[in-house]
Amino acid sequence: CANVKSDVRNAPKRLRKTVINHVSRADSGTYGLKLEGSEIFKYLQVIVEDPIGSVEVSINCSSSGVMRASCSSDGDPLLFSWTLNGDPLMDGNTTIDLDEGTDGNISCSVKNHVSHRQKTIRLDCPGVRSVSVVFVLVWCFQMMLLLGLFAGFHIYMRFASGKKQEDQKLRMRRYREAHEHTAED
Repeated sequence: CANVKSDVRNAPKRLRKTVINHVSRADSGTYGLKLEGSEIFKYLQVIVEDPIGSVEVSINCSSSGVMRASCSSDGDPLLFSWTLNGDPLMDGNTTIDLDEGTDGNISCSVKNHVSHRQKTIRLDCPGVRSVSVVFVLVWCFQMMLLLGLFAGFHIYMRFASGKKQEDQKLRMRRYREAHEHTAED
């Protein structure tokens, strides 16, 4: 059972409050409220929210150069907001895409009606630029290899067709010579 503490006796109406300690989400529901010494009875809808747990931020680096920051936390309902080097980016999303070359510290702030937490990490994608350079170098090597093979094939075909013509001329000369010898006999 929840521990109820009321502070309404001497407080003005706008400051009257009731604090219920040691509750869980299972305590959410509709409650009846009756003020002692009066006929006033009201139903109240109580929603218990969990405080925010730890905030986790991760960076996913793609080979195309896009960085995706993701933020997660426990609690409910959660409102996410992002800052880059202290400048606000956008609110509401658990992920945010950043362009290649974005540098600095990215912060994810998570809040609800109960608590607020934030985590800041340094943007770091060490392999993105080197992967792009390696890709270009491999592509250039493949193109040079293909062009070399094409040039070699072209030279071979010219040589082979030239040799074929020479062989054909040699056969024709031998044929003529053979017929000339047979004609003389």
